[in-house]
Amino acid sequence: MMKQKYKPLFEPFNIGHVEIKNKFCMAPMGTLAQTDETNSYTPDAVDYFEERARGGVGLIITGANWVESAIEKHNDAFFPSPVTNESVYEKIGKEITDKVHPYGTKIFMQLTAGLGRSALPTALKDTDFVAPSKVMNRWIDEECRALTTEEVEAIVRGFAESAHIAQKVGFDGVEIHAMHEGYLLDCFTMTLFNQREDKYGGDLRGRLTFPIEILKAIKQRCGKDFPVILRFSIKSYIKQLRQGAVPGEEFTELGRDVEESLEAAKILQEAGYDGFDADAGTYDAWYWAHPPMYFEKGMYLPLSEQLKKVTNVPVIVAGRMENPDMAVEALQNGKIDAVGIGRQLLTDPEYVNKVMIDDLADIRPCLGCHDGCFGRLLEGGRGSCAVNPQCGRENFVRIEPAVKQKNILVVGGGPAGLEAARVSALRGHQVTLFEARESVGGSLLVGGIPAFKHDDLDLVEWYKHQMQKLNVDVHLNEEATKEKIRDLKPDAIFVAEGSTPIQLKLSGSENEPVHLADEVLKNQVSLGQQCTIIGGGLVGCELALHLALQGKKVSIVEALPDILKSGSPLPPMNEWMLRDLLAFHNVEILTNIQAREITSDGLKITVGENEQTIAADNIIIAVGYRAKGTLFEELRYESPYVYRLGDSAKVRNIRAAIWDGFEVARTI
Repeated sequence: MMKQKYKPLFEPFNIGHVEIKNKFCMAPMGTLAQTDETNSYTPDAVDYFEERARGGVGLIITGANWVESAIEKHNDAFFPSPVTNESVYEKIGKEITDKVHPYGTKIFMQLTAGLGRSALPTALKDTDFVAPSKVMNRWIDEECRALTTEEVEAIVRGFAESAHIAQKVGFDGVEIHAMHEGYLLDCFTMTLFNQREDKYGGDLRGRLTFPIEILKAIKQRCGKDFPVILRFSIKSYIKQLRQGAVPGEEFTELGRDVEESLEAAKILQEAGYDGFDADAGTYDAWYWAHPPMYFEKGMYLPLSEQLKKVTNVPVIVAGRMENPDMAVEALQNGKIDAVGIGRQLLTDPEYVNKVMIDDLADIRPCLGCHDGCFGRLLEGGRGSCAVNPQCGRENFVRIEPAVKQKNILVVGGGPAGLEAARVSALRGHQVTLFEARESVGGSLLVGGIPAFKHDDLDLVEWYKHQMQKLNVDVHLNEEATKEKIRDLKPDAIFVAEGSTPIQLKLSGSENEPVHLADEVLKNQVSLGQQCTIIGGGLVGCELALHLALQGKKVSIVEALPDILKSGSPLPPMNEWMLRDLLAFHNVEILTNIQAREITSDGLKITVGENEQTIAADNIIIAVGYRAKGTLFEELRYESPYVYRLGDSAKVRNIRAAIWDGFEVARTI
């Protein structure tokens, strides 16, 4: 039954003349791996959108669709495009709308003016980068040429044609992409990038000519009742080109600041836009537009509250809005009109339905890690989710009931073991799980201790709930010995023993205050004011931020030429924000440094040919983890159905561990 407190989230609202059944909107997210060589959506994309509609969301906004590819020459199979192969696109587009609408969900197609200076070289067929005026590309030192007036007018016509195709196949409206994130249209609206002297330049109204012409062309082609909303950044957060500003940092805004955005919103609303899908940031401050876990939840609300005061059309706001208590409060306090939910719907497509029936314990949390939705793309795979391996792969990694029930034994209650147990139980197997410690969770329990990583602990609670709901027989504080395993006569064994911290041996460490990162995170040791961390991987850097937020003076010593280069690569937005936060909180970073000896004065290091000592009250070791493998080696010849999962096989990251458990358990 719906909790009365959440009822406002489930009342309908209108965008133009289109009624949306509830206040939840799926935020636009690019579906790069769900586009084929014809630049149409793939059948997998149909399943992806249908899964989110089935989950209860009121409005789906797709990722970007090209409206032309002759001026900015895009590579095939990057974004879909209604106008490239219209007949093919219409057929699959109709499949999408036919699958979404039976659930009462509306769907808007997002149409993009192009990438502009934000274009990755891999997105284009050549390096003919375009922009409002001559400016350097965001990523490489190549100059973008200025678009001609005629080329901009051609892009406007492309919007009208694309919107007409969207309307023809059943889309309920379109979103214009975007006065946000520093894309082509956004750059046209900023003085920083627009020095034009034609009708598309000049004062604010002149710089808004492009988005207003797009709106008028679509309304003329599709009718005034066809909704057109705008992806709209309220603040750019550009401290300097290719450099953003972190929350709380004082800086001079080079892009579009709040005051100008509010004036722009008034002009755009007057022109006839039916709503704003609001956020913040550009590719120069990429983490603002794709917020990692280092942001507070609801980080756009102070900005959207100001936007709401000058508009009377709906304002949709995402930005870590998955907490329903926060969402309903923002709605009732007039900070938003609708709740944008992005990556949380990748993690759990049933999020909205679960909120409706107050089954919050069953909502699988998003970690804000970007590792599945972005990191996997960067590895050449299809975008998915670190904690939901079915995301974007719904059609070919379904969890099917097992033909024969089996006795499955799982050794280790970290993320790999928990996921293997969950999937095995869902398939109908009898599952027993042994965990040597007093709680399941494994590396998540330690990783989730910093306040900015609390979602890791929420994931542990979710897994505990799943173990109980699925009747997994969990044995805590109990080691799985070879003898116990033989007595249980399992049909298959999943060994997920995890890993242990690497103990770096330095001269003098036996007599001085030297601790492992895990010990510090678990608050098992008392720290002084000056802390030196040996190891600049993710663990060392996040520990440094955790300690700096407590007011400690922190130094990182890294043997490699740069930090965050050991272990699995971080998605760019996470890496850049973590680096900027370390700098903002005055964490000293020393690279190409070899730690030599620990003395009573601190840590002795080698810098080039010289030795020096870093003063420290405590030395903390964060050089990595080593896989356990003892039990697996004992069992590997007992049966052909013994599998080594997660960190026990190879120390990587949470996504790799969960995917190991999912993939093996799905087929046994």
